Amino acid sequence: MISSTVKPAVTRLITPVASFALRIGITPNAVTWVGAIGVVVSALYFYPRGQLFVGTAVIFVFALSDLFDGTMARISKSGASKWGSFLDSTIDRITDSSILIGLTIYCISLDDSLSVVVLVTLVTGMLVPYIRAKAEIYAIECTSGIAERTERLMISMSAIALDGLGVPYVLTGGMWLLAILGFITVGQRMIIVKRAVH
Repeated sequence: MISSTVKPAVTRLITPVASFALRIGITPNAVTWVGAIGVVVSALYFYPRGQLFVGTAVIFVFALSDLFDGTMARISKSGASKWGSFLDSTIDRITDSSILIGLTIYCISLDDSLSVVVLVTLVTGMLVPYIRAKAEIYAIECTSGIAERTERLMISMSAIALDGLGVPYVLTGGMWLLAILGFITVGQRMIIVKRAVH
């Protein structure tokens, strides 16, 4: 997966900054909240107004907090915090949904039927982590899939930003791709659980 190769490299780059933030008293949870609020407000402000490229650029800056808070947690005593882990996972669902909700509002304002496809990606995007969490209750590892969160986020934000720059058909193609990959990933994880319990 893309996330398994890109994320470690980025983490190495931001570790010194994360360490500095901890030294001056900033907590991982504070970074999580700032990033979350920034993403939600940006998505629901810029996207419905059709400011897709600017909105994506602002969201990208705030989304970096997801890497920073995780790195900060790992190099601090809060790395083992169950609350921190729960908060981060919950915030991920909120921020991911806000991006697609903002885009849905924009599509509806244009009377564009693509809004239905975006809603499908929203649902599958919620199902993928839900299946994993439900599987873990039964002690089943269920982290595989063709499109995990990082891949889905990269596809959606790239498609939205390029559409904002006037690239034709990229938003439609990106959302359909996300919908298809979401269905496949949900199916893959359901198969994993089915095999584990039989």
